[in-house]
Amino acid sequence: MLLVPTTELIPLAADATGVVRISKTRVTLDTVVTAFLEGATAEEIKEQYTSLQLSDIYVVIAYYLRHPIEVDAYLAERQNLAAAVRQKAEKRFSPLGIRDRLLSRRNQ
Repeated sequence: MLLVPTTELIPLAADATGVVRISKTRVTLDTVVTAFLEGATAEEIKEQYTSLQLSDIYVVIAYYLRHPIEVDAYLAERQNLAAAVRQKAEKRFSPLGIRDRLLSRRNQ
């Protein structure tokens, strides 16, 4: 049998809001890369996110390893956006004293 090298498609797609997801699932690129950087193996990521295919996880990790500057820039942009959203929410709904407010509602 002759082995014929092929080009694998990268199973990444940006949704309407610009969030990059893996192979038509709800799992984000952020999730897989972060798990990998925290030491999780592809198999452990698969156990955690059963909607993913193991082969897709390996391809995404390989993509990250080949394009760390671009992916890290995307991840930093997402973290900045998350921080801005968090600040806006905390301005609108102060987290100070939330535990006491919730407990007082419970006791009413």
